[in-house]
Amino acid sequence: MPTTRFPLKPLLLTALGLRLATAALAQQKADYPIQAVPFTKVKLADNFWLPRLKTNTDVTIPASFQRCEATNRVKNFEMAAAKSGKFATTYPFDDTDIYKTIEGASYSMQLEPDAKLDAYVDELIKKVAAAQEPDGYLYTARTIDPQHPHAWAGKERWEKERELSHELYNAGHLYEAAVAHYEATGKRNLLNIALKNADLVCATFGPGKRAVAPGHEIVEMGLVKLYRATGQPKYLATARFFLDQRGQYKGYDAKSQDVWKNGAYWQDHQPVVAQKEAIGHAVRAEYLYSAMADVAALTGDKPLLVAVDTIWQNMVGKKLYVTGGTGAASDGERFGRNYELPNATAYNETCASVADVYWQQRMWQLHGDAKYADVLEKVLYNGLISGVGLDGKSFFYSNAMQVKNSASFNQSEAQRSGWFDCSCCPTNLARLFPALPGYVYGQQGRDVLVNLFVSSTADLQVGKDKVQLVQQNNYPWDGGLQFTVNPARATDFNLLVRIPGWARGEALPTNLYTFAQPSAAKVEVKVNGQPVPYQLRNGYAVLPRKWHKGDVVTVTLPMEVRRVVANPHVQDDLGKVALQRGPLMYCAEWTDNQGRASNLIVPPTAQFTATYKPELLNGVTALTATVPAVQVNEATNSIQTVPQTLTAIPYYAWANRGKGEMTVWFPAKVVDVDLVTQPAVQKEEKK
Repeated sequence: MPTTRFPLKPLLLTALGLRLATAALAQQKADYPIQAVPFTKVKLADNFWLPRLKTNTDVTIPASFQRCEATNRVKNFEMAAAKSGKFATTYPFDDTDIYKTIEGASYSMQLEPDAKLDAYVDELIKKVAAAQEPDGYLYTARTIDPQHPHAWAGKERWEKERELSHELYNAGHLYEAAVAHYEATGKRNLLNIALKNADLVCATFGPGKRAVAPGHEIVEMGLVKLYRATGQPKYLATARFFLDQRGQYKGYDAKSQDVWKNGAYWQDHQPVVAQKEAIGHAVRAEYLYSAMADVAALTGDKPLLVAVDTIWQNMVGKKLYVTGGTGAASDGERFGRNYELPNATAYNETCASVADVYWQQRMWQLHGDAKYADVLEKVLYNGLISGVGLDGKSFFYSNAMQVKNSASFNQSEAQRSGWFDCSCCPTNLARLFPALPGYVYGQQGRDVLVNLFVSSTADLQVGKDKVQLVQQNNYPWDGGLQFTVNPARATDFNLLVRIPGWARGEALPTNLYTFAQPSAAKVEVKVNGQPVPYQLRNGYAVLPRKWHKGDVVTVTLPMEVRRVVANPHVQDDLGKVALQRGPLMYCAEWTDNQGRASNLIVPPTAQFTATYKPELLNGVTALTATVPAVQVNEATNSIQTVPQTLTAIPYYAWANRGKGEMTVWFPAKVVDVDLVTQPAVQKEEKK
């Protein structure tokens, strides 16, 4: 795909497009109490995130399109248009990799116009349009050869939607891509395809029509996007209908503990308003919970709101990894039992982190509590960006918590790959990154809320007044934050700056993880150089003021190295500590630690030094300390400890320098080291 950039000519919305937007505004009444500031209103100048967004634009998106072509994902659409051939990829949801990459490209073009990319996307859209059947049905796994569809598809349309076909899942990603493309270009070529398909879905499913709980959720989120774009109530009504269908299927075995047999794998075991636990396939679940938040916000459905609040408390209180990863069990990419968070077999699908970001943002917009932004930040800086290599074209599908040099150690991926047969994760990242500026700020009336600390310039509208807000920092390496407020005229409003939970002594807004020791360090807030008292409301420092051009707010967050301990119910982390500095979790990797990581001890007496190393992993702050390291004396087959310098790097940066051991959790005492595996490890290393 071409990568040379040329400015796009300004695109004017058609009269029909203007009517569409006007209708949407007229129809929508209820909504989220807090509105995110659109990502197009926030221009990044950030040393941490801006290079990642640029890499996504220059490398990840072109690589994703190229791999969609090389792996025959594009060919599937061409064959569907010709009604000839044989489905050429592995899964019936492979269509979505094109949709998601178009979505990412569309968001990217809103930030950085690109005429050649725009033209390339239009050519892809023509192929998608040609593959669509006359009534709007779009699913290459069937259309290529209706007499011999994909084995997961069923003989007839929608026959296996409850479990395997992913027909509505494909539709959901199509809708999200279509809205993004329409917003980016003003063109309706993809939006018309999506609306035609959505009209078919609405005509097929609903009260008195066909009923199903979609096997892989996201169509609900996509329908909400179409409702917002068009104001058509049927799209929101169908999204809600799909939510209400959960727990209605009579063919499950409610007495079975098998999540596939009892319906829990698809979150179909109970009505959504009765669900209290994050359960089943983690990506499906978090897309469902995002849709529940959407529908609750747009309809005022209080039972739905109570349910999604309860599920959030369960997930963050009992099922979240310290890196923000979710989905502990590799068999089914699913949540485990309460407190089941194994390190050796941790799954933590990258797509689950993407879905969790969507969910946390929606929960924050519902409630305005910083705890949701705290979790979102943890996911973003750790368990999400760990999923993509620094090169922008190598990925993790799962995100391990521990890797050992032992043939007997059952672990997930130990090194990154360029692509996967099921390549949902790379394309999911491609669509998330360009929209990241939209997670920085929110507004509620005359409250302006700062959620993420990203150097940027934001153009806001507070009431009738224009306000420019400039962030400058070196986050996450440094805790010094500066905000310059530039209203067009002196303006009264409340600036609310999130004081992260980790800076207030909370490792997480539940007791799943806590800091091993309290800290005496304080957060300092100044306005124009003078310390100011402030009220802490829902985790935000509230600064009410008549703001004048050039007013400067500075916030100093303590960037100490903190030891994190897990709730005693998490058996795999008993006697162990994890390392955190600011929002970042750390790990030890083989290449910095004499070829090993599983033999390192972090006792309470270890003193860590934090040093920024610009030459290391594109620039990171590394942690070092002298600690005991366990060794096996082969002559006597005994264990001994020797002092060694432990070097820890941010978790997101591991596996960019080859394959080897890695660990996030460190035994605090020698007796807690897994000594049984040590001789095996030694022998393995000598082969």
